[in-house]
Amino acid sequence: MATKLLLITFAICRLIVTVGLTVDPTELLRLVVDGQLSVDPSDVDTASKDFGLMTRAEPLAVLHPGSAQDVARLVRAAYSSAHGFTVSARGHGHSINGQAQTNNGVVIEMNGGGSSGRVMSRVRSGSGRVSEKGMYVDAWGGELWIDVLMSTLEYGLAPKSWTDYLYLSVGGTLSNAGISGQAFNHGPQISSVDELDVVTGRGELLTCSEEKNAELFHAVLGGLGQFGIITRARIALEPAPQRVRWIRVLYSNFSAFTKDQEFLISLHGQPSTHKFDYVEGFVIVDEGLINNWRSSFFSPSNPVKITSINSQGGVLYCLEITKNYHESTADTIDQEIEGLLTKLDFVPTSVFTTDLPYVDFLDRVHKAELKLRSKSLWDVPHPWLNLFVPKSRISDFDKGVFKGILGNKTSGPILIYPMNKDKWDQRSSVVTPDEDIFYLVALLRSALDTGDETHTLEHLTNQNRRILKFCDDAGIKVKQYLPHYTTQEEWMDHFGDKWGQFYQRKVDFDPRRILATGQRIFSPSSSVSISNHGGGDKLLSIS
Repeated sequence: MATKLLLITFAICRLIVTVGLTVDPTELLRLVVDGQLSVDPSDVDTASKDFGLMTRAEPLAVLHPGSAQDVARLVRAAYSSAHGFTVSARGHGHSINGQAQTNNGVVIEMNGGGSSGRVMSRVRSGSGRVSEKGMYVDAWGGELWIDVLMSTLEYGLAPKSWTDYLYLSVGGTLSNAGISGQAFNHGPQISSVDELDVVTGRGELLTCSEEKNAELFHAVLGGLGQFGIITRARIALEPAPQRVRWIRVLYSNFSAFTKDQEFLISLHGQPSTHKFDYVEGFVIVDEGLINNWRSSFFSPSNPVKITSINSQGGVLYCLEITKNYHESTADTIDQEIEGLLTKLDFVPTSVFTTDLPYVDFLDRVHKAELKLRSKSLWDVPHPWLNLFVPKSRISDFDKGVFKGILGNKTSGPILIYPMNKDKWDQRSSVVTPDEDIFYLVALLRSALDTGDETHTLEHLTNQNRRILKFCDDAGIKVKQYLPHYTTQEEWMDHFGDKWGQFYQRKVDFDPRRILATGQRIFSPSSSVSISNHGGGDKLLSIS
């Protein structure tokens, strides 16, 4: 205990010297008593980097919270300090461009790793609880989706919408949107949230929903961490299927591929027997990536060669679809699938099918992660680029990027699948193209030291710039998902008509610009004065 107090005292003194913190040190000691404020070099090093491995930051300290109140106390201290210090919440550290990092501030490790793991296990046991009657689960903001899934499956339930990778935090994906092949039907993950507990930039811990603190609720969902830190999310559930029939079919014609994808997502209002449960796809410009890191699917004994199919410009397109079912309905699943497949125009000899438990399908990427880790191919730079492309220009994007800029080599999967805009709540902070249907194009590439120039970080980042410039020159109004910009002008262009609302929400909920400065949307304020006027309302002056 004495060692812990010594470390906390040292951390606080470092904050006082560096940022002019005016809070009494003994008060800060009380603020972090539930968890731990750490300056341990290993904790600071972990918080200084992310999955992208393209940026580093220098946080002053790391908070391992023992409760939501710990988060609120730290943010309140930052808000009230004379010169201010920044606070960033970090989940599983899966950001690409330092979005969850901060310089000269404190990183909150929301996932409960490190020295506070035992404390956070108690927090989770109190928050991650399932209501069978209400059909929801309450999850801690730093909890991983894989843990949410395992908790809900004990009751035969599961969330409706997912991400492809489950080792992401609840608060992290809800701060962006959270998308996968179920989004055409259920919308992104933010569409399945009933209620949130949020710590605002003022240090207030507030419960919000459609009915209560609604402006904060909609601001935080897809808000890139700018308005508050999610400490609890109430997520809607549905009965969990037992098994999944997983199907991949190939296309050599891009128009046929997109026509079939758009047809399948148009069935979202149909009964479950008349539609697939998941619709994705990917682009194959390098036949070595048919079995990509997202899954090993096609049989090595029956390899698929691009050259064996008459592809356009050396590019193939793979439609990926699934049908969920229970063992009690297994007798009818083949008939339902066949009825849907007969309406599609894929290469007839290219149907590849596998059958597996529901949880194994959802957790498919993690298994590939373990293989890459064993080969030291996971902890490498990831210059990912995720774009929402309007339906009306997806063919132009194909010609200019898939058949143009990329060439015949890439170093990671290229996902492409459409979504229905009416499944996205426009009151959230997320921005999407202004069309009824838009596509996600995700270039999930890794920079590898293979001696091949096309696999280098410099080559891939330059290629990303060329893709963005091509879209700009061609007038393709893409929107970045998991956006990364370096100037406020670029952010204003990104948000478009929503910028005024986004800016006002920042003024309302994080007036000192303390939170999530790694996004580089707002610069933190340098000083603050708070005074009482009239009936006790506080007016804030920022400089």
